[in-house]
Amino acid sequence: MQCDFIFRLKGILEFACQLDNSNGAQSQSTISKSFQDLRSKVSSKNIVFTVCNSPVLIWPNAGFQSSVESLTEASACGDILQCIESDDGGRKKSSKKKDKKKSGPTVVNMKLLFEVTEPAGDEAPSLIRVSTQQHCVKMPLPLDCTLSVTTDESLATVCTGLVEALNKQLADMEEVVLRYRKGSSFLVPQPFHFQLPKPAGLITVIYPAGVPDSQLQAVREDLHRKFKLPCDRPYLRRANAFHFPDAAYKDGYLRNPHIHLNPPNIEDAKLYLVQGVYSYHHYMQDHVDDNGWGCAYRSLQTIFSWFQQQGYVETAVPTHTQIQQALVDVGDKEPRFVSSRQWIGSIEVQAVLNQLLGVTSKIMFVSQGSELATKGRELANHFQTEGTPVMIGGGILAHTILGVVWSENTGQIRFLILDPHYTGGEDLQTITDKGWCGWKGPEFWDQNAYYNLCLPQRPKTI
Repeated sequence: MQCDFIFRLKGILEFACQLDNSNGAQSQSTISKSFQDLRSKVSSKNIVFTVCNSPVLIWPNAGFQSSVESLTEASACGDILQCIESDDGGRKKSSKKKDKKKSGPTVVNMKLLFEVTEPAGDEAPSLIRVSTQQHCVKMPLPLDCTLSVTTDESLATVCTGLVEALNKQLADMEEVVLRYRKGSSFLVPQPFHFQLPKPAGLITVIYPAGVPDSQLQAVREDLHRKFKLPCDRPYLRRANAFHFPDAAYKDGYLRNPHIHLNPPNIEDAKLYLVQGVYSYHHYMQDHVDDNGWGCAYRSLQTIFSWFQQQGYVETAVPTHTQIQQALVDVGDKEPRFVSSRQWIGSIEVQAVLNQLLGVTSKIMFVSQGSELATKGRELANHFQTEGTPVMIGGGILAHTILGVVWSENTGQIRFLILDPHYTGGEDLQTITDKGWCGWKGPEFWDQNAYYNLCLPQRPKTI
């Protein structure tokens, strides 16, 4: 199904229950009863959806009432954009035509609220004396549901789907709470969204807070079987969580600038690209002046970020000093190398990836740059099977290769290059317009210089 909109509904519900410490079975029943009460609450007429940055309030379980007259249960969900304020204070205009430059579905953010009920009557409070020892448990449940729909889907269908998603998420949270409960100690269930290959699409998984991915492998194995996912690469680790198009990255690095480029038009050629997400690392970032010597370090950081953001590791991207220390630790460099401004090359990149990540790499040797034009098959195969960024070093320069366009019949080739020599700010337009991330022909390489290419290999793991 084509997805034009992602409706995202977030809210907090408070889970509370009184546990009898002396009766485990009864405590489990009490926990389930508390979750059932919450499911009844989200199915009640008091539930309200509010659309962020708009005056829209919707009562989905009360005959679909809306605070905006023009929005009825039969309205197309795309009509809701007319009510959402844009960044400049105006209104977003709804359009049935899809924007060709649009990189993904439109996200409509919503919040979960509840109407305050009418004041209680004059009934007197009742007192109950409990003789057994009990423990009161309270914790917030961070609800976060999504629904992917087409533009013409009715708002009534959307709201019904969101209520169903809320109920399912509460049921999944109950299962996690019961599974990881230790006496009266509970772990907060946290929702994560993952974009899986078709037909699964965008799904939500509940993981217990504080339990590392390394201890959730059995859970992921079950999910891989359920969704028929390959068992040789991560899809469902926390780092694989879907990044919503309207959300900014907190670390400030640009992700995947190449997706904003059009590939070269070469007859009978196919496109082979890096798979997944990476960060663009280049000169002068992180308050480090490495202009003139740090290009291979930056290429290594880009590769490292790929392994991090694909969920293979939880380790932070290493600094120049940490990279240098890793080379000292493996015996490749002398201790005085640390804090120096000495260059590194593809062989050192291979050693650091193995030392810090346990990742192996293949090395491709090219005696002169003119030979790179003949390496289309090898590079195409790499991006098709491994999908990792490739570091290429020659002479005093290093670059990152993110893909190729290659014709098996004619041998024509273009290289997608991410250039670590850029010294400016994180300006996507400048980076793409000026070719710091761009498609290059075989003439880009020094035709007489030797080159070594480091091709990192994916670990076989989930």
